[in-house]
Amino acid sequence: MKKLSLIFAASLLASPLALAEVVVIGHPAGPDSISVNQVRDLYLNRSKALPDGQSAKPFELPEGNAARAEFHSKVTGRNDAQLKAFWSQQVFTGRGQPPEEASNAAAMKAQVSSMPGSIGYIDSSDVDSSIKVILTP
Repeated sequence: MKKLSLIFAASLLASPLALAEVVVIGHPAGPDSISVNQVRDLYLNRSKALPDGQSAKPFELPEGNAARAEFHSKVTGRNDAQLKAFWSQQVFTGRGQPPEEASNAAAMKAQVSSMPGSIGYIDSSDVDSSIKVILTP
């Protein structure tokens, strides 16, 4: 019974983390919204522009990051292994390079807020006034 109580208590503590959600962020001067399909196209090298026509610069979190896994599960439908294979093929055939990586949420916000046309994703709990939420997938 004591083990069951500990497991229940641990699950209650972990549940706020499980409820966190990823959001797509953009530069404050960028578009106010973007569709899931448009984000997918940007992150899978199918498009190079934001909805307002501005040249896009997507940023990526590192492999193994929980927000990255959630983002790609919801938006591109690919896991880290599939993304690695996809980008290997893109690079090998000369079709493109993977998005530049931001080391963590703070670095992602700094890069997106300082470069017009940039887009990224972070956990919703990391949102602040330096960036604009443009999609909640």
